[in-house]
This record gives sequence, C-alpha cells and structure tokens, in this order.
Amino acid sequence: MFVAPDSFFTSRRVQFATLAARYGIPACYSGREFVEVGGLMNYGTENPADLPVVQSTKFEFVINLQTARALGLNVPPTLLARADEVIE
Repeated sequence: MFVAPDSFFTSRRVQFATLAARYGIPACYSGREFVEVGGLMNYGTENPADLPVVQSTKFEFVINLQTARALGLNVPPTLLARADEVIE
C-alpha cells in the first residue's frame, strides 16, 4: 500500500502505521515521519525548506527494519544498501 502525501493521512500517521502493522500490510509512505512512528518505509522528497530550489531533485529512501521483521519481510541487502537511512 502507498499512502499519499495529504494532511489527512499525516495527521493520522500513528493510526495508519499501527493498523498496517496489525493487519500485516506492507506500506510505503510519502513522509519520513510515518517511518519514525513505525511505518515500514518512505520514499519521498526532502524537506522543501532544506532545498535551494522550488522543485525537489533529491529523494530520500528510509526503511524501518523493525517493522519489516514484524511483518515477516526479508529486506534484501541490495535494497538496504540503496536506503539513505535504515531505522533499526
């Protein structure tokens, strides 16, 4: 499942991450704040305030290994190597 960038979803990020884990649904989120509260992974742009241009040119990939293990997923080493950050 991919959770799109939307204030409705972001305001309920703990609920989304908890329900996805409870029902064993691997989910990718649009913001790293989802991964920080237990979501599986994030692939999205950096914070626009950190960028010198309006359009994002760098994307960040974050994986939560604890959530992957809880879902029974084996994350390949090649995918872990591509991640910008791995949350244990």
